[in-house]
Amino acid sequence: MTADARFWNKIAPKYAKSAIRDEDAYRYALERTRSYLTAGDSVLELGCGTGSTAIELARSVSRITATDLSEAMLEVGRERARGAGASNVDFQCCSASQAPEGPFDAVLAHNLLHLLPDLEAVLHGAAARLAPGGLFISKTPCLGEMRGSWKYRMFQAAIPLMRLAGYAPGYVGFIDIPTLEAAVQRTGFDIIETGNYPADTPGRYLVARRR
Repeated sequence: MTADARFWNKIAPKYAKSAIRDEDAYRYALERTRSYLTAGDSVLELGCGTGSTAIELARSVSRITATDLSEAMLEVGRERARGAGASNVDFQCCSASQAPEGPFDAVLAHNLLHLLPDLEAVLHGAAARLAPGGLFISKTPCLGEMRGSWKYRMFQAAIPLMRLAGYAPGYVGFIDIPTLEAAVQRTGFDIIETGNYPADTPGRYLVARRR
């Protein structure tokens, strides 16, 4: 088990009980995502956490394969899926690079990309798992957009201390929007929609089509 898997397993009970920080932004991004999906789609979600997004989208697609490093997070997701009657969600414990091969009609990665030191490798992997013309849909806290602000300095100082205390994962990237979007374009995608939900971080929402 990796250090990151242990971290997410440890915080899973607290994470499962925590409220969504910006419910309106989450719902808006969710509905934008739903608008790109069809009833026959097979979807892969990377870093699904406790399965909230997969369960919300389950009724809009044929099948969702929801993956995460943390078995404890996935157990919460499985229980929630049973309660919601979302029998078409298949939870699998694996890293983003070890996800099932597909092909899938869409790959989702919400609140994940800033936690990946090997971002471009994962994006290449997402492209390889998509059918031609398939969609990559992500939302990423772009902490690099706050560069020069007191919030940026606070995060830079706090995250290493939080990591030492066991309250942060092994890697948190301070990526900005141009860097993120350039990486997506370099790895075989054409970007077709972007937005910031929420705007203050910002949480960069991005939809890209595999070339």
